Amino acid sequence: MKKVVLLIALLVGIVSHSNAQEVGLRFGGSNGLGGVAIDGVFSMGQFSRVHADLAFWDGYMGIDGLWDFIYRPLGEEAFNWYVGVGPSLLVGDDFWLGVSGEVGLEYGFKEVPLVLGIDWRPTFWVIDDTHLGVDSFGLNIRWAFGK
Repeated sequence: MKKVVLLIALLVGIVSHSNAQEVGLRFGGSNGLGGVAIDGVFSMGQFSRVHADLAFWDGYMGIDGLWDFIYRPLGEEAFNWYVGVGPSLLVGDDFWLGVSGEVGLEYGFKEVPLVLGIDWRPTFWVIDDTHLGVDSFGLNIRWAFGK
Protein backbone atom coordinates (compact mmCIF):
# COMPACT_ATOMS: atom_id res chain seq x y z
CA MET A 1 0.00 0.00 0.00
CA LYS A 2 2.87 2.37 0.75
CA LYS A 3 4.23 1.88 -2.77
CA VAL A 4 0.87 2.72 -4.32
CA VAL A 5 0.59 5.94 -2.28
CA LEU A 6 4.18 6.87 -3.16
CA LEU A 7 3.54 6.17 -6.85
CA ILE A 8 0.41 8.34 -6.88
CA ALA A 9 2.16 11.17 -5.01
CA LEU A 10 5.09 10.99 -7.41
CA LEU A 11 2.80 11.12 -10.45
CA VAL A 12 0.94 14.14 -9.08
CA GLY A 13 4.25 15.87 -8.33
CA ILE A 14 5.62 15.20 -11.80
CA VAL A 15 2.49 16.51 -13.48
CA SER A 16 2.21 19.65 -11.35
CA HIS A 17 5.90 20.65 -11.35
CA SER A 18 7.08 19.77 -14.82
CA ASN A 19 6.56 20.97 -18.34
CA ALA A 20 5.85 17.50 -19.64
CA GLN A 21 3.79 17.42 -22.77
CA GLU A 22 2.58 13.86 -22.04
CA VAL A 23 2.36 11.97 -18.73
CA GLY A 24 0.95 8.51 -18.13
CA LEU A 25 1.83 4.89 -17.51
CA ARG A 26 3.98 2.29 -19.23
CA PHE A 27 2.85 -1.31 -18.83
CA GLY A 28 5.38 -4.07 -19.38
CA GLY A 29 9.10 -4.47 -18.96
CA SER A 30 11.20 -1.50 -17.92
CA ASN A 31 14.81 -1.79 -16.80
CA GLY A 32 14.33 -5.52 -16.42
CA LEU A 33 11.37 -4.85 -14.11
CA GLY A 34 7.85 -6.00 -14.79
CA GLY A 35 4.75 -4.09 -13.83
CA VAL A 36 3.95 -0.43 -14.34
CA ALA A 37 6.12 2.68 -14.70
CA ILE A 38 5.34 6.39 -14.66
CA ASP A 39 5.94 7.53 -18.23
CA GLY A 40 6.62 11.10 -19.37
CA VAL A 41 7.53 12.83 -22.62
CA PHE A 42 9.29 16.22 -22.75
CA SER A 43 9.64 18.04 -26.08
CA MET A 44 13.14 19.06 -27.23
CA GLY A 45 12.02 20.61 -30.50
CA GLN A 46 9.89 19.62 -33.44
CA PHE A 47 11.61 16.30 -34.17
CA SER A 48 13.21 15.20 -30.89
CA ARG A 49 12.17 14.64 -27.27
CA VAL A 50 13.09 13.06 -23.94
CA HIS A 51 11.13 9.94 -22.97
CA ALA A 52 11.54 9.16 -19.25
CA ASP A 53 10.24 6.37 -17.00
CA LEU A 54 10.23 5.68 -13.28
CA ALA A 55 9.33 2.15 -12.16
CA PHE A 56 9.02 0.36 -8.82
CA TRP A 57 8.91 -3.42 -8.63
CA ASP A 58 9.83 -6.06 -6.05
CA GLY A 59 12.10 -3.81 -3.97
CA TYR A 60 13.77 -2.16 -6.99
CA MET A 61 13.50 1.28 -8.55
CA GLY A 62 14.25 1.72 -12.26
CA ILE A 63 14.88 4.96 -14.13
CA ASP A 64 15.16 5.40 -17.91
CA GLY A 65 16.00 8.74 -19.54
CA LEU A 66 15.94 8.28 -23.30
CA TRP A 67 16.55 10.92 -25.94
CA ASP A 68 14.36 10.15 -28.95
CA PHE A 69 16.51 11.82 -31.59
CA ILE A 70 14.19 10.66 -34.37
CA TYR A 71 10.52 11.49 -33.84
CA ARG A 72 8.57 11.65 -37.09
CA PRO A 73 5.02 11.28 -38.40
CA LEU A 74 4.26 8.02 -40.15
CA GLY A 75 1.85 8.54 -43.01
CA GLU A 76 -1.10 10.35 -41.53
CA GLU A 77 -0.40 12.88 -38.79
CA ALA A 78 -1.84 10.86 -35.85
CA PHE A 79 0.80 8.08 -36.11
CA ASN A 80 4.41 8.76 -35.07
CA TRP A 81 7.48 6.55 -34.88
CA TYR A 82 10.59 7.18 -32.82
CA VAL A 83 14.10 5.90 -32.17
CA GLY A 84 16.18 6.85 -29.17
CA VAL A 85 18.95 6.00 -26.73
CA GLY A 86 19.87 6.88 -23.15
CA PRO A 87 20.96 5.73 -19.70
CA SER A 88 19.11 3.18 -17.59
CA LEU A 89 19.51 2.73 -13.87
CA LEU A 90 18.25 -0.03 -11.57
CA VAL A 91 18.61 0.40 -7.80
CA GLY A 92 17.69 -2.11 -5.11
CA ASP A 93 19.71 -4.84 -3.45
CA ASP A 94 22.07 -4.48 -6.41
CA PHE A 95 23.04 -1.47 -8.53
CA TRP A 96 22.74 -1.75 -12.32
CA LEU A 97 23.76 0.84 -14.91
CA GLY A 98 23.35 0.50 -18.65
CA VAL A 99 22.44 2.04 -21.96
CA SER A 100 19.00 1.46 -23.48
CA GLY A 101 17.82 1.85 -27.02
CA GLU A 102 14.23 2.50 -27.94
CA VAL A 103 12.12 1.90 -31.04
CA GLY A 104 8.44 2.73 -30.86
CA LEU A 105 5.19 3.57 -32.59
CA GLU A 106 2.41 5.74 -31.16
CA TYR A 107 -1.03 7.05 -32.03
CA GLY A 108 -2.34 10.41 -30.79
CA PHE A 109 -6.11 10.71 -30.76
CA LYS A 110 -7.48 13.95 -32.18
CA GLU A 111 -10.81 13.88 -30.30
CA VAL A 112 -9.30 13.38 -26.81
CA PRO A 113 -5.82 14.27 -25.50
CA LEU A 114 -4.70 10.64 -25.28
CA VAL A 115 -1.62 8.94 -26.77
CA LEU A 116 -1.24 5.14 -27.07
CA GLY A 117 2.10 3.63 -27.95
CA ILE A 118 4.15 0.46 -28.05
CA ASP A 119 7.92 0.25 -27.80
CA TRP A 120 10.89 -2.08 -27.51
CA ARG A 121 13.86 -1.22 -25.28
CA PRO A 122 16.92 -3.41 -25.50
CA THR A 123 19.42 -2.58 -22.74
CA PHE A 124 23.16 -3.19 -22.61
CA TRP A 125 23.98 -3.49 -18.91
CA VAL A 126 27.53 -2.46 -18.00
CA ILE A 127 27.52 -2.38 -14.19
CA ASP A 128 26.89 -4.86 -11.97
CA ASP A 129 27.00 -7.51 -14.67
CA THR A 130 27.68 -7.06 -18.39
CA HIS A 131 24.94 -8.48 -20.60
CA LEU A 132 22.34 -7.52 -23.19
CA GLY A 133 18.67 -7.61 -22.20
CA VAL A 134 16.30 -7.68 -25.17
CA ASP A 135 13.00 -8.59 -23.50
CA SER A 136 11.67 -5.13 -22.57
CA PHE A 137 8.46 -4.42 -24.47
CA GLY A 138 5.92 -1.87 -23.28
CA LEU A 139 2.48 -0.40 -23.83
CA ASN A 140 2.34 3.35 -23.15
CA ILE A 141 -0.85 5.23 -22.25
CA ARG A 142 -0.30 8.96 -21.77
CA TRP A 143 -2.39 12.09 -21.32
CA ALA A 144 -1.28 14.84 -23.72
CA PHE A 145 -1.24 18.36 -22.28
CA GLY A 146 -1.92 21.40 -24.41
CA LYS A 147 -3.80 19.55 -27.15
